[in-house]
Amino acid sequence: MQAAQPNRFARQLFDGLPPHYDVLAEVLSFGQNRRWRRALVDAVVACSTGPGAKVLDVATGTAGVALQLAARTGAEVTGVDLTPQMLSVGATKVAASPLRRRVNLALARGEQLPFADGTFDALTFTYLLRYVADPEATVKELARVVKPGGVVANLEFHSPGSPVWRPLWELYTKVGLPVGGLVLGGREWYEVGRFLGPSISSHYRRYPLRWQVAAWERAGLRDVHVRVMSLGGGLVMWAKRCPPGAGV
Repeated sequence: MQAAQPNRFARQLFDGLPPHYDVLAEVLSFGQNRRWRRALVDAVVACSTGPGAKVLDVATGTAGVALQLAARTGAEVTGVDLTPQMLSVGATKVAASPLRRRVNLALARGEQLPFADGTFDALTFTYLLRYVADPEATVKELARVVKPGGVVANLEFHSPGSPVWRPLWELYTKVGLPVGGLVLGGREWYEVGRFLGPSISSHYRRYPLRWQVAAWERAGLRDVHVRVMSLGGGLVMWAKRCPPGAGV
């Protein structure tokens, strides 16, 4: 599959969502999306990223994580996304925020970032790797633009392994999400709800968590931390960028 194909699919999938995205993401995740984002930003804050630092937020969407990074770190934050409609809503939110001078948004692909090596002190990415043709190459590209010693952090959906919670998760993702999306957000959210569960399951069958940790290490990231949240429904990972030539 060519890289442009999953990118094109992602743009089509999210084109109609931006006006309702933030509210419905919270409702349909039972408020867990907010917790996961906070844990993602915690991983960056813990690495003492402060005033004068530069942080890149990839797949920024409507800039929710970018604004939280600016508020909690004091850094200059750049958010990039490949969906113009999402960025348009994000730009409106940034313009209305007192943090607007420290948040910039741009159109870009995570697989091919328009930045020099080692530009940023930290990087976050959210719900990205299920929409790229080559997750390992994408992680390497993300790591490339981070300074040695800088942190890379990721938020993604996960699927519960518990025999108790797994059937409930499957029922919700197969039935609850599509129906809830249709009722609350219309046809566009129905399509997202119908896609999401199979997308998550397929992703982890092909790229299990142990593979992802190894891929991060092959990308030059060390001390990979994994935090599974919300009974297995969410995943936050973070690690530090190795200096060139250093072992992992």
